[in-house]
Amino acid sequence: MRHYVLIAAIIVLSACSSDKPPSTVGDACRMQDERPHWFKAMEKTEKKWGVPVSVQLATISRESSFVHDARPMKKTGWGPFKREVPRSSAYGFSQALDGTWDGYLKETGRRSADRTDFADSSDFIGWYMSKNTRVNGVPLHDAYNQYLAYHEGKTGFARGSYRKKSWLPPVARDVQDWAIRYDRQLRSCD
Repeated sequence: MRHYVLIAAIIVLSACSSDKPPSTVGDACRMQDERPHWFKAMEKTEKKWGVPVSVQLATISRESSFVHDARPMKKTGWGPFKREVPRSSAYGFSQALDGTWDGYLKETGRRSADRTDFADSSDFIGWYMSKNTRVNGVPLHDAYNQYLAYHEGKTGFARGSYRKKSWLPPVARDVQDWAIRYDRQLRSCD
């Protein structure tokens, strides 16, 4: 009986630890050692949709900092009544909005996909970026423009809505820099 309790405790603890971000997000090789199932999922996404693992990593890092249940929050109210409320419907690793996620579920037939599941979020990013390639002609390895379209939506990107947000292009450049850094690191992993 004690063995069953111990095994159950180990399973619960290992499940909880996979919800935590990796110990470092600056080292793709170390992340790969800590979360091999994430990298298998991203490799599957790369094969299916063509989005490089490094671009997926940089996008997830920027969007959720690898927090499975991330949600953008804002403060509202005043004084003792001040509280945090969701800023938008963005949620999970990919920070997919409700409507976009619903479109993904409908179009791919993946009704049981969950935004807090890393593999599902990876697949979502692949789906979204491959659609952006078809609609706007942005290459899948172009992390800068893919991120701008990911943030602004494919139509907003086509209209150039990001040009009115002086803070966004530097963020997209940061995503691009991280994608390049992750790509170099992954090439040198054991």
